[in-house]
Amino acid sequence: MSRIGKKPVAIPAGVTAKVEGQKVSVKGAKGELNFAVPDDVHVAIEDGAIKVDPRSESKRARAMWGMSRSMINNLVAGVTAGFEKKLEINGVGYRAAVAGKNLQLSLGYSHDVVYPIPAGVAIATPKPTEITISGIDKRQVGQVAAEIRAFRGPEPYKGKGVKYAGEFIFRKEGKKK
Repeated sequence: MSRIGKKPVAIPAGVTAKVEGQKVSVKGAKGELNFAVPDDVHVAIEDGAIKVDPRSESKRARAMWGMSRSMINNLVAGVTAGFEKKLEINGVGYRAAVAGKNLQLSLGYSHDVVYPIPAGVAIATPKPTEITISGIDKRQVGQVAAEIRAFRGPEPYKGKGVKYAGEFIFRKEGKKK
């Protein structure tokens, strides 16, 4: 049994949720998000909360039960508070700047890396070595952060590159002479 799936998702004040068949729509102060629930799961609004139940006791239905509840919870959290990821840039001459609708990264290559900022995501650079990514869709914010990190991931010897804030980089010892 899913311990996550059993708990209904509370709908806070100022948020409207709608279930039409297998589609869940949540609208709040920050925007509107949708999620198509798998056919193995039944969704209903009961007592001011969204309740998720499996349609059968198959392994797939139980797996989709907990996942669907988490996705619906992320929709509600996104339209109320939003999500944010922070990246740090380490390295001599490595920096980032927002130029219009693009993020310009100097990461030690012969050219600057230009990353177009997708719709629904806001990117800010409070310092040249920090990047803040925010938006209402948790999956999209995480994907953008992963794509930016992939341009120059942190290396294990000096720790140079782009890393998540608070991420521990396992350091290797250099060769001894």
